[in-house]
Amino acid sequence: MLNALLVEDDLDLAQTIVQYLELEQIRCDHASNGVAGLNLAQQARYDVLLLDLNLPRLDGLSVCERLRADGDDTPVLMLTARDRLEDKIDGFRAGTDDYLVKPFELQELVVRVHALARRRSGQVHVLRCADLVMNLSEKTVARADQLIHLSPTGWRLLEVLLRASPNTVSRQTLEDAVWGDEPPDSNSLKVHIFNLRKAVDGSAGPRLVHTIAGHGFAVRSENDETPD
Repeated sequence: MLNALLVEDDLDLAQTIVQYLELEQIRCDHASNGVAGLNLAQQARYDVLLLDLNLPRLDGLSVCERLRADGDDTPVLMLTARDRLEDKIDGFRAGTDDYLVKPFELQELVVRVHALARRRSGQVHVLRCADLVMNLSEKTVARADQLIHLSPTGWRLLEVLLRASPNTVSRQTLEDAVWGDEPPDSNSLKVHIFNLRKAVDGSAGPRLVHTIAGHGFAVRSENDETPD
């Protein structure tokens, strides 16, 4: 059974969600404000976090940011009435993995919870490109021995790109690997790639994250052959 945490201050909505998820064999704890939600998330291990954006005491973005700063890689689904691109970009930068705009169908919520819960990888491998090292067993990414903090979605994107390196990975392949049967809106991949490039290449040496026009994306060094 999956374990989820719902942080939602609308008590009627929260009760409906909790009851529906439990009917779908998803155990769901609930907190009604951001501080209580953060405390629960830090004390227990969940498969998915469901965060309302507008919360009393501590908003959903702040909860997500604090968890990511602590190295928590639990996938986060943000529940919000805001559907502007700017709001989504802010959420992705804070470490959110997906958005669900209110009002939503409970069946869609269940599908997204299952999709997010599958993202953690239990494989034990070390992936490398130049001075970039991803340790899947220790859940760390470093470049030139400097740790890099990624959201769960950023982590999955980098893993797929490193496994294929130096080859190019198509947009469709990346979306399928990260979001499965629930493709994101047209801007989500672009935003996540931007954040990944900033994290990996922002203050390091030569660029490793590349956009291959008309083909997709690749992680490769200047010394790698480009067979595309």
